[in-house]
Amino acid sequence: MDDTSDVVVVGAGPTGMACAIEAQRAGLSALLIDKGCVVNSLFHYPANLVFFTTPELLEIGDIPFPSPNVKPTRPEALEYYRNVAQHYQLKIRQYENVDKISGSDRDFSIHTTHQRGSKFQHRARKVIIATGYYDLPNYMNVPGEELPKVLHYYRDPHPYFDTDVLVVGGKNSAAIAALELWRRGARVTLVHRGCGMHPNVKYWIKPDIENRIKNGEIKACFESCVREIRQDCVLLSTPAGEVRIKNDFVFALTGYHPDYDFLRSVGIRLNDKDYRPECNPQTLESNVAGVYVAGVIVAGSRTSEIFIENGRFHGKQIAEDLKQKLAADLRR
Repeated sequence: MDDTSDVVVVGAGPTGMACAIEAQRAGLSALLIDKGCVVNSLFHYPANLVFFTTPELLEIGDIPFPSPNVKPTRPEALEYYRNVAQHYQLKIRQYENVDKISGSDRDFSIHTTHQRGSKFQHRARKVIIATGYYDLPNYMNVPGEELPKVLHYYRDPHPYFDTDVLVVGGKNSAAIAALELWRRGARVTLVHRGCGMHPNVKYWIKPDIENRIKNGEIKACFESCVREIRQDCVLLSTPAGEVRIKNDFVFALTGYHPDYDFLRSVGIRLNDKDYRPECNPQTLESNVAGVYVAGVIVAGSRTSEIFIENGRFHGKQIAEDLKQKLAADLRR
């Protein structure tokens, strides 16, 4: 065995960090494990991303988020969460994938593999799963989706200058990518199965993308979908029939989902409707005694219900329950 903690938190994003901070405040030892870096999902956000919220709503651990901007940027958020981790001296195992969780309440074994191939086993009395959802894209399941030119994450527009790019999707991510790519010299076509851009596209983005489409600067195919992706073109199904367009790159920004298989492997039951994990709404303890869920995975497939802004409070709910149960152990 490599170490023993009161609590192991799987996932070192903002919610996972908040859970570890609240556990420490309750007098418990906490270990965070993440298959990537600290706040890995935020690191993989678009390089020029501006959050849709204010700095105050991203704060965890009662640490102020200093920003001169009304809406903070991705680099500011990365710096903020690094500083929080240092302030609380959080114990974080980065680049270590959790392969399996075995054992039972108050005696769990968390089996992991580091990216270098080393195997580890950590022990914990309680486990909190805060793995988010950004690592698993919703695939289109069409021929050619496995081609290297197909990307499910958008980072930076520069490499796509003077190329033919297809953006799949009609929400914020697709709108932002299409606009940035067009402004950096890409020839952009947007395809979406809806009749127009999604009504929830942010109010300062929606008129911009709609005007670019209206002016013909960005081509749009609505009520359409990708039928097949080939090396030099893409076949679309549209109301006018099949359309073939020249293509160099495809950004399939069709959303993401939690790792349901991992949750099931731990024994957590998911409902049939929206894959919400079974848990106590007050304590967030799942149907598996001693295993808690936190953050967006609490919402199952309805990933738009929980963000950093509200998921960050899950740590306090869980810590209160941990404090009571583990304190009771000490009194025995």
